[in-house]
Amino acid sequence: MTRFAACFLLVFGQLAFGGMFALAVPPFFNVERGFYKSSAAVYLSAGLTAAAGFVLLALRDESGDAPSAVALWGSATLWAIFCATIAAYLYTLWSDNGRLRARAFAAGFVAGLVAVVASAAMLQPAGFGAAGALVYALTAIGASAALGLSSGAMLFGHWYLIDPNMPVAYLQSFIRALGYTLLAYLGALGLALLLLEVAAGTAGTGAVGLLIGSHLGLLAMRIVLGPLAALVLTWMCWQTLKIPQTMAATGLLYITVLAVLVGEMLGRYTMFRTSVPL
Repeated sequence: MTRFAACFLLVFGQLAFGGMFALAVPPFFNVERGFYKSSAAVYLSAGLTAAAGFVLLALRDESGDAPSAVALWGSATLWAIFCATIAAYLYTLWSDNGRLRARAFAAGFVAGLVAVVASAAMLQPAGFGAAGALVYALTAIGASAALGLSSGAMLFGHWYLIDPNMPVAYLQSFIRALGYTLLAYLGALGLALLLLEVAAGTAGTGAVGLLIGSHLGLLAMRIVLGPLAALVLTWMCWQTLKIPQTMAATGLLYITVLAVLVGEMLGRYTMFRTSVPL
């Protein structure tokens, strides 16, 4: 059951990487630094969970149960590097060393990107080829962005309780980015199915056939309860901020995070059952 566990551990890594990406949305020098400290600590915890989880799976070393122990150790190492860079970034938030902070953030972004792509790639069946590798990377990055921006917006919404004089435009920028990301993510999921069907050989065609033929209900729930529901909730948040009512929007963002998370859990289960990375 190593593959089953690895599929769901990927969600923690995607949340960690996507969350750090989301921290780049609000203007750093116009927002209380406490927001970045608390949020970075949350995403660091998610990254540590991914790293520790892959280590524990590697230690089990179940022969013949893909992914291999080597791949699991590799993913654990990459997530450990990501966590080290984010810990360095978190440390700089208590200082005025802007140069080190910028370099640590950039290094964390690159390390997180590599870790997400590598962790998704180790779950790819060998017969999918280059098209499969592209699909796994594309959907992994899309999931990271959706998880990160939804959770980042929710965390940022709470900061209006501490600093109620912050411009509503800051939260609106989060919502706008999340809406565009969810639209792009839906397009990426559709493109993933198309590429697997036409460019990933018989293995890809067989996986899509299994998904459509035996798991159509699961596919429908993954799309409707995940990005589609989150997109509707994002639109509701946008309309709420026109009032403006930041606390009501933050409440809606709680539900948005749940919708994205449910969608990703269903997506990882779909990947486990069919090898289609949705």
